[in-house]
Amino acid sequence: MGRKNDTEVIIKNKRYRLSGFENEEYLQRIAGFLNNKFAEIKKQDIYKNLDSEMRAIFLEINLVDEYFKMKNKYEESEADSESKSNEIYSMKHEIMSLQSKLEIAQNEIEKPDAEHLLSNGCWCVAEGANMPSTPEAIALFQQAKILYSPGKASNAGGVATSGLEMTQNSIRQRWTAEEVDEHLHRIMADIHEACLRYGTQEDGYVNYVRGANIAGFIKVANAMVEQGVV
Repeated sequence: MGRKNDTEVIIKNKRYRLSGFENEEYLQRIAGFLNNKFAEIKKQDIYKNLDSEMRAIFLEINLVDEYFKMKNKYEESEADSESKSNEIYSMKHEIMSLQSKLEIAQNEIEKPDAEHLLSNGCWCVAEGANMPSTPEAIALFQQAKILYSPGKASNAGGVATSGLEMTQNSIRQRWTAEEVDEHLHRIMADIHEACLRYGTQEDGYVNYVRGANIAGFIKVANAMVEQGVV
């Protein structure tokens, strides 16, 4: 514990000497708080009709009242903080649960599922999730030469829509729902055209996996060239 500080303060126009382990600034703040409190309660009509002893008690009552109000406010703030911490904790667990479900949802179509689909006359599989088909299932779809579109192509609409939002923010414009839908249709049509261009085999079968991979590679490579990276 440090050395006590003696500080001269003025309270109700009288000089007093306060002594404490706190610094001088803190002791002056105490005196200033008391002076402000005196000035505040002196404005009340009831204060004028009290004798000196009752005025001191009236001041003490006001100080205690303010202390309890601040204490209650602090406790409510602590309870609110704890409630929010519990809420965040629950949200983290919910996110982890959803992530686990997402991982389970991936690779939903395995080889037996693909065989079952093909045996029942399935002629088209368009992925609408992140890699829901295993490599073995994809190989069966391609061997059967059915129309198979990987998620990177048929499920690109979500990422494309995010890109359209970023574009609007960048150019400081707001498009209507119809305009956004028009842009999205054009993007998806361009993706399909690119898959046809790079994925059509000599026998006429369209390998959308190959087409999407090549189209994606070329798009990234051209961007890198334009940026001067390569």
